[in-house]
Amino acid sequence: MEPGNNTQSSELFLLGFSEDPELQPLIFGLFLCMYLITVFGNLLIILVIISDFHLHTPMYFFLSNLSFVDICFTSTTIPKMLKNIENQSKVITYEGCIVQVYFCIFLAGLDDFLLIVMAYDRFVAICHPLHYTVVMNPRLCGLLVLVSWMVSAMHSLLQSLVALQLTFCTKVEIPQFFCELNQMVQLACSDTFLNNMVMYLASVLLAGGPFAGILYSYSKIVSSIRRISSTQGKFKAFSTCASHLAVVFLFYCTSLGVYLSSAATHSSHSSAIASVMYTVVTPMLNPFIYSLRNKDIKRALKRVCEIVAHP
Repeated sequence: MEPGNNTQSSELFLLGFSEDPELQPLIFGLFLCMYLITVFGNLLIILVIISDFHLHTPMYFFLSNLSFVDICFTSTTIPKMLKNIENQSKVITYEGCIVQVYFCIFLAGLDDFLLIVMAYDRFVAICHPLHYTVVMNPRLCGLLVLVSWMVSAMHSLLQSLVALQLTFCTKVEIPQFFCELNQMVQLACSDTFLNNMVMYLASVLLAGGPFAGILYSYSKIVSSIRRISSTQGKFKAFSTCASHLAVVFLFYCTSLGVYLSSAATHSSHSSAIASVMYTVVTPMLNPFIYSLRNKDIKRALKRVCEIVAHP
């Protein structure tokens, strides 16, 4: 395949899930519902945490940040896809694609870092309960979140700048519903050695590192829980981690599933469906996981509902 002109001033095409016109209204309605559930569910979590003084703790501070990131994450991809379906178009500008790549990498990385920060919070709470308020002070909590944002932003900027050096052929068809960096690199006509090297190093350092930190934190947490004598005490300690563990499991399993599916098959549909799991389904389920398994959130939601019903 001969390299064509650089597509910095041209258009790219997002193939999405299906080219069948009869399925487009169904896909539009399904993703619109999931997007609205994600936005309102995570927004409700944020408002409940802000409005309830009892939830002004490090754990819920990190949770509110995670909910905000999830809203932004889905807003980076779904509205553009819905607009394309409504306009019966698959076009996205090259500039728009690079911007989408930047924010997808940035917000996915931020999700990853917030999960390790939340794991550290649970580690301190269970393994060093007497020092929890001293260690997890507001200054440290703010610093952890700030560092997470800064590292994610720099990583995303690096990936986007390297992606700008890619040269594509005349017509670029991305077998996704959004611009995914891995797919763009595979479709490039130019040498992609640098892009692959940066992606693999980032995967090891910025994805593998936090995951290893989460595993280490929970190995210490399990060790501490095993030393608790009463069954009720063990259950109470574990229940504070259950929601976070569920979110970690969902995030990493779906992310891993995307790359395993793309490595095992070149089917555009299977790759796009796998990507839905971590870009749409996971952010949508996070509010339910934390609200259904968290008594504090349930009590706060009940108080908010009572205030709204009886102002």
